[in-house]
Amino acid sequence: MRTRKTASILAVGIALAGNFLAATPAAQTQSRKSGEASVERSNFGTLDDGTVIESFTLRNAKGAMARVITYGATLTELRVPDRKGELDDVVLGFDNLKSYRGPHPHFGGTIGRYANRIAKGRFTLDGKEYTLATNNGPNSLHGGNVGFDHRVWKAEALRESHVAAVRFSYLSKDGEENFPGDLSVSVTYTLTDANEVKIDYSAKTEKATPVNLTNHSYFNLAGAGSDVLGHVLYLNADQYTPVDSTLIPTGEIRSGKGTPLDFTKPTAIGAHISEIKDIGGYDHNFVINGEPGKLRLAARVSEPSSGRQMEVWTTEPGVQFYSAIGLDGMIIGKHGVAYKKYGALCLETQNYPDSVNHANFPSAILRPGAVFHSQTIYKFSIQDQTGLAGNVWFLNNVGFLP
Repeated sequence: MRTRKTASILAVGIALAGNFLAATPAAQTQSRKSGEASVERSNFGTLDDGTVIESFTLRNAKGAMARVITYGATLTELRVPDRKGELDDVVLGFDNLKSYRGPHPHFGGTIGRYANRIAKGRFTLDGKEYTLATNNGPNSLHGGNVGFDHRVWKAEALRESHVAAVRFSYLSKDGEENFPGDLSVSVTYTLTDANEVKIDYSAKTEKATPVNLTNHSYFNLAGAGSDVLGHVLYLNADQYTPVDSTLIPTGEIRSGKGTPLDFTKPTAIGAHISEIKDIGGYDHNFVINGEPGKLRLAARVSEPSSGRQMEVWTTEPGVQFYSAIGLDGMIIGKHGVAYKKYGALCLETQNYPDSVNHANFPSAILRPGAVFHSQTIYKFSIQDQTGLAGNVWFLNNVGFLP
């Protein structure tokens, strides 16, 4: 039963909510220029062999913008509004092709043929053992030495009403990075008028092969330059897959309840990050609640100062939450910003890491005649359209609500 003190505090929260309404989307809409969805095509740069890398700029009727290039089918820029209606770029990356061709931690790229890690770079399929490049300690990571995010894709703008979309396609030949089978892959980016970035993946193969595709965007909802420790994260995941010292799953699926990996209630990313002593932050695969193959909420993250909120919806069984523990300020990104530790977060929708070596994990094997299909949606909004939810979250987290 609530006390009078608690009721008074709740009333204050509701009053704050009323004040919050001054910055509702109605005011934002007035500051936005009306228009139509569009796709603009331009050159992003040229490879040494003369291959032109193209850029596709997607714009919706509300003014949001996404830019994707044919090198790696990479999302290089994403501008969405804050609570004042001001647009800012919320993904890390570069403004030139040379930097994308150099060493970097997969900013914005389409990852394949197999996202995440495969133990010791080995797996057995239909009685044959395959050996991959070990490019992450003793393990294979993100498709090997030259994964999909370092390949040149073909692209075409899609002419659909009310949306801006571009489809990328790539043929990964049999034996590429030692994976079996010709694999035909397509990735479609769509920017809707609801400020959603939809990513649809599909693939067909001529020989049985592992397939695990994701996008590796690094998000900072406040814009690059600050850390994300104050971002508030909710994960629709009661369990995670524990790993060994090389970040390979042990095979166990464990509850995260009551641990630093418990984000089943909205929690600031920095709240318990110091308790993760072994790797210094988050780089964990979470088991998304609900039925794999069906679109469902995986995560919600909000940034208090800007009011931006991002929801992640997916058909995949897992999501890798990574707190950019590998950034150290040595990489200089767009506008000369040094990308530092905890300067972004990744929410990579995926199959479980090393699932090719764990019979109890969802299968990542695609066979001839079958079609791989996966969808992930990054949906942007202004935190608390009514203004109430944020204040209730605040009261709840400081202990005033049961």
